[in-house]
Amino acid sequence: MSGPGAGDGERIVVTAMAFDAKGESRGTVELPPALFDAQVHEHLLYQSAKTYLANQRHGTAKVKDRKEVSGGGRKPWRQKGTGRARSGSNTSPLWPGGGRAFGPEPRDYRLELPKKQRRAALAAALSLAAREGRVRVVEDLRLAEPKTKVMAELLAKLGVGGEKTLLVLGRSDEILYKASRNLARVRATLAHQVTPYHLLDCQQVVLTQSGLDRMKEVFGS
Repeated sequence: MSGPGAGDGERIVVTAMAFDAKGESRGTVELPPALFDAQVHEHLLYQSAKTYLANQRHGTAKVKDRKEVSGGGRKPWRQKGTGRARSGSNTSPLWPGGGRAFGPEPRDYRLELPKKQRRAALAAALSLAAREGRVRVVEDLRLAEPKTKVMAELLAKLGVGGEKTLLVLGRSDEILYKASRNLARVRATLAHQVTPYHLLDCQQVVLTQSGLDRMKEVFGS
């Protein structure tokens, strides 16, 4: 949600719905324009998502070739005079149990994006979510015990119940992680570990106040 446009000569104000720790509405809160009012560059978002997915690949597929399988050594039969095709080893790919020809080998699928492009992609993803009204800011959550039901009820009060939600925390909280990990459509992450892919892959973004402060500290400059 934004205020007057740049053509009016006034600063654009990007806001999001705000809630207290119990899920009660507190109106709206202003979001930092450096992160939530950036240009949405679709191709840069595509590159960022492609890089993230490529970097998740382990590239550990491996099969044995003819020098690695057991066997070999003595020639199975003499070269000529048997009426059979010549053969030099039972580890040949032509033999059952032989090595595989041109099989997969471990490889690195990793891609890299320059730091400026990574920051720009993150700001673009945050800005897109803010413009579509998919961002909510809530006071830091405090749960006495890791109860999935309590977390589900709180998210329902925030208006994101049943939707794919990214919960952004300012610091590690084991109770919140345990309370949300059994919710199939909720992903909890730390503010400094947020990626454009996760922002694009969710329907709603719930930022805790400390999470928002941490994002401004790490990515705002």
